[in-house]
Formats: sequence, C-alpha cells, structure tokens
Amino acid sequence: RWLFDQFVCTLYAFCGVLFGLCSLASLTALSAVCCLKVCYPAYGRCWDGHAAVLLLAVWAYALAFAAAPLAQWGSYGPEPYGTACCIAWEASSREATLYILALFIFCYLVPCLL
Repeated sequence: RWLFDQFVCTLYAFCGVLFGLCSLASLTALSAVCCLKVCYPAYGRCWDGHAAVLLLAVWAYALAFAAAPLAQWGSYGPEPYGTACCIAWEASSREATLYILALFIFCYLVPCLL
C-alpha cells in the first residue's frame, strides 16, 4: 500500500508525469529534427542554433500537462493496486475526462503520428 500522505502522492505522480512526458516530447522533437536534417537539408539548417529553445519548448509542453491536475483539471491519486501514485484514470467528472482525452490526443497520438 502507499505509505505516505496525499501531498507526497501528488508530488510523486507529478514528477512521474512530468519526466515521462518530457522524455516522450524530447524523443519526438529529436526525431523531427533528425528527419528534417536528413530528408530536407535546406529546412534542417534552420534548427542549427535553436536547440536551447527547442528544449525549453519541450519542458514547457510537459510542464503544462503535468501541472494541469494541480490546477484542478484532472487529478493525481493512488494507482488501483495502491502501491504508487499516478493520474487518476477513473474519471468521475467532466474535467477529468477532458484532461485524460487531452493527454491521449496531445501526449500520445500527436507524438506518435509526428
């Protein structure tokens, strides 16, 4: 079972979502830049000096979706087995359902399709 209080559960889930989304977004950005540089060299050169901006955009993207449950759009809670914490997938409100749908579209479908 989860041994800590709700604050630690929320912090644990927030960090898991933040770093997971950041990893996925970083790999997506890296793949897109590599594709541009290899397949379209004329367009790939425009990214030569913009790595820091791209990394900031990746972290902002991940932070926006990870912080949403902290602003009451979705929620964090214990997993079904109760041993860790993550996004509360059992959406009981319209806002939570919309958050899960937004995660699916913008953090799974868009990176996979890109």
